[in-house]
Amino acid sequence: MKIEVLTLFPEFVEQVGRYGIVRRAVETGLVALSTRDIRDYSENRWRRVDDRPYGGGPGMVMEPGPLAAAIEAAKAAIGPAKVVSLSPQGEPLTQAWAQRLAREPALILLCGRYEGLDERVAPQVDLELSLGDFVLSGGELAAMAAVDAVVRLLPGALGHEQSAESDSFSAGLLDHPHYTRPEEWSGRRVPDVLLSGGHARIARWRLKQALGATWLKRPDLLDRLELSREQEKLLREFIAEQNGSNER
Repeated sequence: MKIEVLTLFPEFVEQVGRYGIVRRAVETGLVALSTRDIRDYSENRWRRVDDRPYGGGPGMVMEPGPLAAAIEAAKAAIGPAKVVSLSPQGEPLTQAWAQRLAREPALILLCGRYEGLDERVAPQVDLELSLGDFVLSGGELAAMAAVDAVVRLLPGALGHEQSAESDSFSAGLLDHPHYTRPEEWSGRRVPDVLLSGGHARIARWRLKQALGATWLKRPDLLDRLELSREQEKLLREFIAEQNGSNER
């Protein structure tokens, strides 16, 4: 997969490719990650790429010329690619979107700054994505998050292929609790079921806990799902256990 990030701060964005899973994916050739400085396409000698908004108002707006030129240069370098603008006006970057983007052969991630992009560049953008309903100083952090979320889904990026499948949101639910050694720490033991060696019992417990965690922390996610009879049963069991615990 090829990913190119268009930004005013390439050195900042490049950090995402220097650590952890993304670094390993780059080193093994699973992903070709590059950056492109939008200032290189400035149309003036000061390398300025922004100007005051027509109609007045605070802040500056990124000029269309450098943006369009940078997008075209990126397409020439990596081939046909989906252009994704990181913007607070975009759809939320969800796990479902990460999965869709991971199936693309190439991505161009466009990082806005200031008050945003000149609207005339919109026809060159395929998709707008946002980290959430808040405003960042620019799209760089969102682009880095998108790179990490997408790259870890590429086949071979993780040490165990099932790691991505069991992540939160992959099946519409939050992840189940995790435990490691020692068996007892600070007076708290690992649940006995995880020490039992019974794979079916463990799988059932984990599914119940994932349903329960979603019910406790993100009930809105359950509203979007059509639970099976077994899942409904497990969720009822979890709720009953919670109510019993609260009554004691």
